[in-house]
Amino acid sequence: MQFPLAAPPAGAAPLRSGRNQERLVGGLKYAAVALIATLVTLLAVNSIPETRAIRMIVPHHFYAADPQFARSMSNYSQGQIFGANAVQTLVNGDEIFPAMLHSIRSARLTVDLETYIYWSGSVGYEFAAALATKAREGVEVRVLVDWLGSLPFDEKLIRIMTSAGVQFQRYRPISWYTLDRINNRTHRKLLIVDGKVAFTGGVGIADNWLGDARNPNEWRDTHYQIEGPSVAAFQAAFAENWFEAAGETLQGEKFYPPLEAAGELGAQLILSSQPNGSENMELMMLAAIAAAKDHLRIGMAYFVPDDIALQQIMDARKRGVTVDVIVPNSLSDVPIVRKASRHFWGKLLGAGVRIYEYQPTMYHPKLLIVDDVWTSFGSTNLDERSLRLNDEATLNVYGKQFAQTQIDLFNQDLKRSREISLAEWRSRPLVEKLSDWLASRLHTQL
Repeated sequence: MQFPLAAPPAGAAPLRSGRNQERLVGGLKYAAVALIATLVTLLAVNSIPETRAIRMIVPHHFYAADPQFARSMSNYSQGQIFGANAVQTLVNGDEIFPAMLHSIRSARLTVDLETYIYWSGSVGYEFAAALATKAREGVEVRVLVDWLGSLPFDEKLIRIMTSAGVQFQRYRPISWYTLDRINNRTHRKLLIVDGKVAFTGGVGIADNWLGDARNPNEWRDTHYQIEGPSVAAFQAAFAENWFEAAGETLQGEKFYPPLEAAGELGAQLILSSQPNGSENMELMMLAAIAAAKDHLRIGMAYFVPDDIALQQIMDARKRGVTVDVIVPNSLSDVPIVRKASRHFWGKLLGAGVRIYEYQPTMYHPKLLIVDDVWTSFGSTNLDERSLRLNDEATLNVYGKQFAQTQIDLFNQDLKRSREISLAEWRSRPLVEKLSDWLASRLHTQL
């Protein structure tokens, strides 16, 4: 006997559909949780500071004028000291940009530009046009910009360059296999022309640096033009980052020509890089502070020293060294860095360090002068981002006459700065003290 098949219960199809919807919603929830967990993990990976290799201050054994200082510094920082260099100081955009553009327009073989900031605007266009012109003339032109630092970059400027034959690369763009290194940027500012002339300092390719620091729209900064044997080290520094970004090895005489004596200055390029090599820069700075005898001058756009650097500066004060520090005022382009910096000023001011805020505009140099014999400048700030996270390049110059030109410039900036007293620091409103403290908790990322 055959029995008729029973009809499905009323509502069975909608029930099955409802269960499918529940499974779909549940799957989406799990996917969202997994995505959030992944993002949190990546944020944590990028936020955890590198293991600290330097755990104590560099002891004072000799002064910067002692020949042993240069020999020790060379070994500390793994940077060869080249003799017979010439270094020209360029102050603010009115001097800096014309000198760089003139050098580019005079190029015969190669132009290599690496920068953290390349933004749209009149300066960005003028550089793009000059670089494109040289490429059309047959000069090999390479431009490397940091992916993060150059986000406000008009694609039209890139097309102007690449359509003319400029080789253009972004350093460490975001992709799935580089998410663990998103926090490691190139902050180097390098321009090398024909392997014979180099530029470095604090300036990016942007309209912010136009003018002569006369108002808040004209940033205060210093750049330097270098000629002589040390230029080979600048070319090698660019080649290091270019190889990572483009996979191309730069070699041959067009990049490394024979370099003749250009002056009388000893010069040493120090590099920091990630994932290793950052301790060289930090150790160099600490050793320089340890070698101060009379006067230590620090000019920093971003001044957030870690506890070891703070101890090193205060140790210099214990030896009777005069310490002057120039930093930005409220016109800082990164207010959270200024707030984090201010939290630590009490220790320094209490030790007798004199801190000044530059008044007319954003103060952007990165300068360290030890006594009247040694000067250091480039892209490196005295903060943990420069010393632990970024690729940086700093030139140390040995020479009294050059040091005096930098002291004179530093003193000019002092005249346009306002000294902050310990009493003023202590009398900040409670809300400012709290926000400064909160900002200081992020010091490993600033």
